[in-house]
Amino acid sequence: MFTEVLLGLVIGGLIFFLVQRSRNQVLKIEDGWWGAGAPPDGEEDVTIRPFRVTTSDEELKDLYSRIDQTRPVASLEDSQFNYGFNSHYLLKVVSYWRNDFDWGRQVDKLNQYPHFKTKIEGIDIHYLHVKPKKVPDGTTAIPLIMVHGWPGSFYEFYGLIPLLTEPSDPDDLVFEVVCPSIPGYGFSEAPNKKGFDSVCAANIFHKLMKRLGFQQFYAHGGDWGWLVTTNMAQLEPKSVKGLHVNFAPPSKPGLPMTLSILLGRRFPKLFGFTDVDIQRLYPCMEKLVVESIKESGYMHIQATKPDTVGRGLNDSPVGLAAYILEKFSTWTDRDFRNLEDGGLTRKFSLDDLLTNVMIYWVSGCIISSMRFYKENFGKGLDQPHSKIPVYVPTGFACFPNELMHTPKLWVTQKYRKLVTYTPMVRGGHFAAMEEPQLMAEDIQKFTKTVEKKKQ
Repeated sequence: MFTEVLLGLVIGGLIFFLVQRSRNQVLKIEDGWWGAGAPPDGEEDVTIRPFRVTTSDEELKDLYSRIDQTRPVASLEDSQFNYGFNSHYLLKVVSYWRNDFDWGRQVDKLNQYPHFKTKIEGIDIHYLHVKPKKVPDGTTAIPLIMVHGWPGSFYEFYGLIPLLTEPSDPDDLVFEVVCPSIPGYGFSEAPNKKGFDSVCAANIFHKLMKRLGFQQFYAHGGDWGWLVTTNMAQLEPKSVKGLHVNFAPPSKPGLPMTLSILLGRRFPKLFGFTDVDIQRLYPCMEKLVVESIKESGYMHIQATKPDTVGRGLNDSPVGLAAYILEKFSTWTDRDFRNLEDGGLTRKFSLDDLLTNVMIYWVSGCIISSMRFYKENFGKGLDQPHSKIPVYVPTGFACFPNELMHTPKLWVTQKYRKLVTYTPMVRGGHFAAMEEPQLMAEDIQKFTKTVEKKKQ
């Protein structure tokens, strides 16, 4: 009996030691310099400067001239969006862009929120900083940083921001929102040196939040924003009060995940699998492989030779629009591939879609945005951040049409303090833009849960 108790204490102590050791793991990074040339002597300029999106007749004249010079190519009969962006429908989109789309009006819409720029590690960082107009007595606004992905931009959050800063329900929390552009995206300056990956972006955004006076804050992200905010939680877990994501592909399959794949269909309850999990995870293997190939070609290009194809997209607005908008079709719903118009306006307006394209066009950022894949995948899949669990309270919004389905069990392998896991009723990859109301509700639910536990 004594031996059994002693053995139990030893095993329990070993488990406790291993858990505590993993909890003490913190991602480490040295500060970088991403400006041109060598860093200057002296301290970096930390001035925060107001910024406004602008346009000009010359900018529009150049755009229209390039659109007018495009050379149409006929799509194959009955091909819809299965070969990429359907050329017949592209003519309609381009005609609207050339003749009806009002960029000046959209610029005014972009400027409805305050924009700023500030130098961090040698490059200009662009961000929105939206403070609530009214905060209930006895409360304070909750700081929240929201990070976009590719081929999106800060504009993805324009429908979500007012729902968080001016909620209609008096019982809802009020947020103070910061939306930065990842360096190399939108109006953030592109790094001038090789090696700028998600961890570097996370480090810069920590500096941004501290410069704005936030020692603790919440973070939300999808697509690349998921990884950047996850890295933020790994770098400084005491600064990130809570992490909310709507994309969480497994970074490193472990034994529980492997067993769940092998046995989950036969013993779903053993792994906590729901009917939705079974439906999403167990089509025939051939279908899974084919679907992956169909939707990942862009990634292989951007992770290897982004500058080559990027140069063509940087010169051709029509090519750029086709390349970007095709993702807003198939990543919103894969079945949209079988529609002549790609289902684009079923979930988005052409004005909103083209505004996102215009952010890429006028800033000339398509190549630098694509390089982010090269910098992240070029270092291999076995990076330090892939081995470190996240112990920051986490919420996961599981949208049914996301590119990759992640069951709750798989999410907890990385995010050890999973506070909420919400199966959403609808929505795809660009969830914040497609379903802002659902996203706002889930961010509210998650943050309220975390705040209540802290109290």
